[in-house]
Amino acid sequence: MEEGIGLIGFGEAGRTLAVAGDWAARLRVYDIQTDSAELRQAKLSEYRAAGIDGRDSLSEALDRATVVLSMVTADEALAAACAAAPVIRAGALYCDFNSVAPQSKRNAATAIQAAGAHYLDVAMMAPVQPGNLGVPLLISGPQADLAASSLTALGFSNARVVGNGIGRASSIKMVRSVVVKGIEALTIEAMLAAEAAGVRDEVIASLDASETRAGWADRADYNLDRMMVHGLRRAAEMQEVVKTLEGLGVAAVMTGGTVRRQYEIGRLGLKGPCPGLAGKLERIGAELGRRA
Repeated sequence: MEEGIGLIGFGEAGRTLAVAGDWAARLRVYDIQTDSAELRQAKLSEYRAAGIDGRDSLSEALDRATVVLSMVTADEALAAACAAAPVIRAGALYCDFNSVAPQSKRNAATAIQAAGAHYLDVAMMAPVQPGNLGVPLLISGPQADLAASSLTALGFSNARVVGNGIGRASSIKMVRSVVVKGIEALTIEAMLAAEAAGVRDEVIASLDASETRAGWADRADYNLDRMMVHGLRRAAEMQEVVKTLEGLGVAAVMTGGTVRRQYEIGRLGLKGPCPGLAGKLERIGAELGRRA
């Protein structure tokens, strides 16, 4: 039997990568939307427009697949793995590209591995467009090296193995998102307030003037130092920022969290010498654990 590729999910990521690759002839796709009377025809039209072999069942999509790519919504990632387990071929590589917590990936791995297939934790570290097959991928799991080779053979040009533990790749992505998505949320909170106060241009100019080229290790070290030494004072200042935003009619969702974090670290009283980021994290973590 000809070996093939199975794709679970035909949303933006699945569609983009399937079209970008030169493996359409080996590809079979299943998307849960074809089970819906209201959504089925639209999804079938997408298959036809992309020249993709869409199947009516997961078992049809996976019955000859030695590599399975799961690209569904985060809330469906575990369900997709559990549904794939009874029909996946023994020895197949199940590459879970979904953006979910490491715990969720380990739960999905349990189902796939019980079926005799190999589960891979894959994290896409940038939007799939415009990167297409060049999107940065982190891979972890017991068969990570084999998966990296298989994905490279499919045209993925920026895949990197980060370990053999399932959940390691997704941990990197999830924790990174604290900063990346957090900055996005902080941005809208600040810009709405700046606009309401009529000071947008001045705020942006001030931010530009204070921008640093330091790497994140140095920035994190500096930021923790400021919080350890001045956290209580900064918490009080940020409480006034909360009042400012509320007075402008902007909900201080992110800023309220900043007050709590600054106070939490400041009240530890860790003002003595503590060189380096690793030393600070060890000391803060130990003290927070002691007080928990």
